[in-house]
Amino acid sequence: MISTALPVSGPPLLHTLAENWWLVLLRGIAALVLGVLAFVWPGITLVSLILLWGIYALADGLFAMGAAIAGRGGGLVPRWWLAIVGIAGVLAGILTFVWPGLTAQILLLMIACWAIVIGVMQIWGAIQLRKEIEGEWLLILSGLLGIAFGVVLLSRPGIGALAVVWMIGCYAIITGVDYIALAFKLRKYKHLT
Repeated sequence: MISTALPVSGPPLLHTLAENWWLVLLRGIAALVLGVLAFVWPGITLVSLILLWGIYALADGLFAMGAAIAGRGGGLVPRWWLAIVGIAGVLAGILTFVWPGLTAQILLLMIACWAIVIGVMQIWGAIQLRKEIEGEWLLILSGLLGIAFGVVLLSRPGIGALAVVWMIGCYAIITGVDYIALAFKLRKYKHLT
């Protein structure tokens, strides 16, 4: 819970996230759309999977970069982790479109590394927020899910395409719900920043 003794401008990281809560919401919606599509079309081809994932990674990266750029006050330091998340997503999305014929193992490696980087950065962000808001566990949960998802993909690269689609679908839906919950939590803090 935020202390009433906090300045009107609020802590820099909380201020940036609360001001841009709607970008976190858009990230959640993008993840949910990817997850639902993965289950609606389970027979999807590998090329379609690559393109869907590329669109998601690019959208997620752009929304994260938008949140980093749009943040006012507090300097660059509280937003650099959002910028890294955004850059990782945009680069992963662009590489997906530049080389659509990637093998399943290379795609899995890209997705796994991306999920681990995002997960670590989300946990770092949650640690920074732990004294400023309640519910930072939502960001920690999302980070842990990302790391777990990445580790599973790295440890089992030979699993079938359908299993990959379902894993991505589960991960995206859980992450999407988590982001949406976090966005509405952050929205409550907007008036305090």
